[in-house]
Amino acid sequence: MISLIAAIGKNNELGKDNTLVWSMPIDLKYFRDKTKGHTVIMGRKTFESIGRPMPNRQNIIITRDKNYKAEGVEVVNSLEEALGRTQGKQEIFIIGGAEIYKQSMSIADRLYITHIDAEDKKADTFFPKIIPVVWNEISHEEHKKDDKNPFDYTFSVYERF
Repeated sequence: MISLIAAIGKNNELGKDNTLVWSMPIDLKYFRDKTKGHTVIMGRKTFESIGRPMPNRQNIIITRDKNYKAEGVEVVNSLEEALGRTQGKQEIFIIGGAEIYKQSMSIADRLYITHIDAEDKKADTFFPKIIPVVWNEISHEEHKKDDKNPFDYTFSVYERF
């Protein structure tokens, strides 16, 4: 199963200047809990923004740079090559960035989306549109902001119809 996981704003905002626009500790915990023990596939810029391999996960980095090297990760040059390294895995997570999300949206089986009830007008990176006739929301958990999480948010899980 191929799953995409992301936190997005009201206008599908993901990031600005290669950093996430949303800093929500509860979303980071959700992300860790969902992806731990699984394969994560990400673009080079996303990997470099994280700064190190994610522990307890198979990390696969996609880059066009055929000479790119990084310790503790597998480096490939296409989404197809990345998926080829995941044979036999139960669930694979695509974790960004925007270009990798765009490439993988048409083959994804499931979306784990944290909907942040806010807008960021300065965002320069966006998640692809979630089309209701393609995606069925199977789980919906609304939460209010608190001392640590500055926005109302909803954890939604979608599966392809």
